[in-house]
Amino acid sequence: MSQSIIIAGGGIGGLTAALALLRKGFDVTVVEQASELKEIGAGLHMGPNGTAALFGLGLKDALMKQAVLSVKREMRLWNTGEAWSLAAHGAGSEERYGAPYMLLHRADLHGILRDAVLAIKPDAVLLNSKVTGLEQDESGAGVLLEDGRIVRGAAVVGADGVHSVVRDRLGKSVTPQFTGNMFWRGMIPIELVPERERDSAGGWFSHRATVTCYPVRGGKFLNFVGTVKRDGWSTLSWTEQGTTEECLTDFEGWHPNIIQMIENMGTPYKWGQFQFESVREWTDRRVTLLGDACHAMPPSLGQGAIMAIEDGVVLARALEASKGDIIAGLQRYQAARVERATEVVNCSWRESRGRNSADLADPAKASAYMAARFTSSSVNTFYDWIFGYKAHEVNV
Repeated sequence: MSQSIIIAGGGIGGLTAALALLRKGFDVTVVEQASELKEIGAGLHMGPNGTAALFGLGLKDALMKQAVLSVKREMRLWNTGEAWSLAAHGAGSEERYGAPYMLLHRADLHGILRDAVLAIKPDAVLLNSKVTGLEQDESGAGVLLEDGRIVRGAAVVGADGVHSVVRDRLGKSVTPQFTGNMFWRGMIPIELVPERERDSAGGWFSHRATVTCYPVRGGKFLNFVGTVKRDGWSTLSWTEQGTTEECLTDFEGWHPNIIQMIENMGTPYKWGQFQFESVREWTDRRVTLLGDACHAMPPSLGQGAIMAIEDGVVLARALEASKGDIIAGLQRYQAARVERATEVVNCSWRESRGRNSADLADPAKASAYMAARFTSSSVNTFYDWIFGYKAHEVNV
């Protein structure tokens, strides 16, 4: 009989782990508090390290139907639109890293993972199953649900996000700290987007704000994310509605293409950016953590979801390699992942804090700053160790 793994959380990380484990012959049960298994949110960058991991799970055909291949990645000056191209983030990705750079809607990726899991085990996901407690002993581990049920297996994986109950029950609570940044996000029908922006993954930089925008859903929409400075923020929700007028005020003086996109995105959503301290010890005997539950990061490198995907693939390989010794397998997983994930978190925060140079406010200095920062050699050097990682090959 296959060993049963309980996964708390049916998001991208939890479903990736579930799929990877099912493909290795493990039995999996995913407990999800929502009443419907779906993802909210907007777009995400799927760098080649993430694409390679998903392709290795047999998802290439499904991804190619819904993703947009990044063929043109440009860094832009906020008010003039002057551009610097990054080949390895576009058409050159596959040649350099062995996998394409993709642009996806989170809900599309989530649906692909969900369908792949349920195709193997139709009853793999328990909905309306909010985790409130945790237990483990020599024979196994389990989660206690709000309605009194206990779901047990050989191990529990906490893939339940930044507000992880599993992490808290392990005594590893973290206190979020507001970073001084807030985000605007929205989706724009592609026909309402300036033509120059329709096939480009653009990153726009100023001295006080940034914008990332790129096509998703087969090129039918453009995903828009803007980051601006704020003195304070109280809510942890990322579904708070704002107004077009508020958003336009935050990007006053920006290039007309940015203004046009904001005017055409419908209702913009806003949320504050909080820093959650990473957990250094993910594993306690038969319980471990995955993704944002142990290493949440800002979106500045586009690696948050990808780190959870890598975790899921490596977790399954580590448990398989341990030949039935669950405790040893979870320790193998942690040993293989903690240093890389921690360094990606640290790099993401350094990038997030350092991207709004005062030089960008000075027309005499702005172009020179951008040209120096976004040379192909410096960008490739920075990203090679991130993009070149192969979750299906790393030693466990």
